Amino acid sequence: MIILAAFLVVQNIDPRPAPVRPHYAELIRMQVPVTAGDITDRPYRVIAEINANVRKLTVFEKDPSEAKVFRELWERAERLGADAVINARYGETLYGGLTWGRRKATGQAVKFLTSAEIEARRRK
Repeated sequence: MIILAAFLVVQNIDPRPAPVRPHYAELIRMQVPVTAGDITDRPYRVIAEINANVRKLTVFEKDPSEAKVFRELWERAERLGADAVINARYGETLYGGLTWGRRKATGQAVKFLTSAEIEARRRK
């Protein structure tokens, strides 16, 4: 097993399965409607690019989890009137002289088109 893991690392292959991307209907029912991928089954318009630094409050706190990062992105997008955040990305926890640790995160705040807007686009 160790040999297989080492081979995957050398080959730059992530042994974890790819995350399942929700569809539109699933995403809008989520308490925190944020996904790492794109939504391809419903047209949308991008409201804004969201950037966040999710920080640890103390040295003893755990590194910011994916759930915490996604909540922060959603809170910012929700204030803009977005329906969801797509293409969410975040990096490793960075440490520095002025912080106990932080994770940079980005995503796209989107507003899904209404049925009338979709129909108007089809007519063009």
